[in-house]
Amino acid sequence: MRGLEHRYLVAEDSSSGDRASLELAIFSTKSCRLRMVDQPSEPRSDLEDVAAHGNFLAAVNGGYFDPDYRPIGLLIVDGKMVAPLQKARLLSGVLSSTGKKVQISRVSEFSPNQKPDAAVECGPMIVDLGKSVRGLESTKGARRTFAAVGGDKAALGFCSDVTLADLSNILAIVAIPDFKIQRALNLDGGSSSAFWFKRTNGSAFSIRELKSVRDFVAVVPR
Repeated sequence: MRGLEHRYLVAEDSSSGDRASLELAIFSTKSCRLRMVDQPSEPRSDLEDVAAHGNFLAAVNGGYFDPDYRPIGLLIVDGKMVAPLQKARLLSGVLSSTGKKVQISRVSEFSPNQKPDAAVECGPMIVDLGKSVRGLESTKGARRTFAAVGGDKAALGFCSDVTLADLSNILAIVAIPDFKIQRALNLDGGSSSAFWFKRTNGSAFSIRELKSVRDFVAVVPR
């Protein structure tokens, strides 16, 4: 689809030789929007199966959930609030989509009066004002998924095993043509991480999650 592209990038630390791979679904917020896909009850399908039966262009797993699969933090699906905002150190941002834009807000900046069609509270914030965020965890590597915004574009992404601090540094400095990341928000990672992208020929590129998740963030046409 015009205004949507899949990019694969490899970032390398010149001093250590460590490498990380990134999968990005970059889209124009003028032609695409976000939709939250909720799975409140069993059986819970994996992302590949859910995406195959929806009008999705790309998707990743969504926010945090407890052992009983209750959402941790705000979740808005098709304009309806499923779970309210929560105050927690880890939950520092909200990814939301309205009829006009896709944005990442700090929790203190977000207002339900914006009436988003879709929203998920997650964290931590990993890029802010185009710069890496200080003080992030720097010892535990894991698969990561994230959302990013910049100008009139946004992206959903997946990264191979890295720490949150590493991911923050990568996204703040990586050179992506026509897309400068201004803000990025970490989504649920580790075994929850999943990525799906529909190719122009109708086939799909997919990285499966390793366990069932509560919800997904999908890119759909406006």
